[in-house]
Amino acid sequence: MNKALQQLFEFRAKHFITSERNAKDIFPKAERKLETMAKRSAEIVKVKVSGNIFESNVEEEFEHVNYLAHYQFLIRQKDLLYMEEEVEERTAKFYKGALIMDEEIVLTAIEGSKESSPLPRAAEEDNGDRISYSYNRLKAVQYAERWWNTYNPAYKKFENNCTNYISQCLRAGEAPMRGQPNRGTGWWYQHTNWSYSWAVAHSLKNYLNTSKSGLRAKQVSSPEQLLLGDIICYDFEGDGRFNHNTIVTGKDAYGMPLVNANTYNSRMRYWAYEDSSAYTPNIKYRFYTIVDG
Repeated sequence: MNKALQQLFEFRAKHFITSERNAKDIFPKAERKLETMAKRSAEIVKVKVSGNIFESNVEEEFEHVNYLAHYQFLIRQKDLLYMEEEVEERTAKFYKGALIMDEEIVLTAIEGSKESSPLPRAAEEDNGDRISYSYNRLKAVQYAERWWNTYNPAYKKFENNCTNYISQCLRAGEAPMRGQPNRGTGWWYQHTNWSYSWAVAHSLKNYLNTSKSGLRAKQVSSPEQLLLGDIICYDFEGDGRFNHNTIVTGKDAYGMPLVNANTYNSRMRYWAYEDSSAYTPNIKYRFYTIVDG
């Protein structure tokens, strides 16, 4: 079974390299990836795919496994070479050791769904004096790189962890917390409690859009205006409820953001997410640059 998975990884890795592809092969993930690369005048020059089984169930001659597929893409764009990484949850089924089914486990898009619904924007108030701070973008990015594919035990891990991860990055950049213990006010984490804005994607977007003290941000109109350590918010369905957040950790050869994220664990990924299974043509974005206090 492990040998069958490794053969699958090697077979699929070839789909990402244009010169090694067979026109009759169809791998949707590779198709999406290559389409987005072409739009950016970029190409994948090398791919490595590895796997880690985290759940297995045997029933007679069938074996069902859930595993993590770790993709590493060496990308060339103009004179720039950089490594993009992504971890995808997949499920596979084997019969007598032979692979008979393999597909992506599509993660729920609505982050924070097991939390209470985020409070309406009107609940966000600034009750204290402005807190003076200077956002340390280097520390925020260093943290984002350290924890993109694992979880800091100092914080609670959520099933949908993207905003918890982004909040940790902001905090590592010395952004000040405020509002505790009111979960509907401010942005904060304290032992076994936290604000909605700390862990719920839509609430963080609302907080960044309205905060006038503590951690503050300014909305900008285009992604190229963002700096390292800034935040992008995603509404995949375009229905007004934002359900994913990323942090800018690099720039491509044209000055466009490359981002890190949790839940859809990835690093140095192109900001638009057009190669994601969560992407829809109705997607909406919000771009926030962090403002010093």
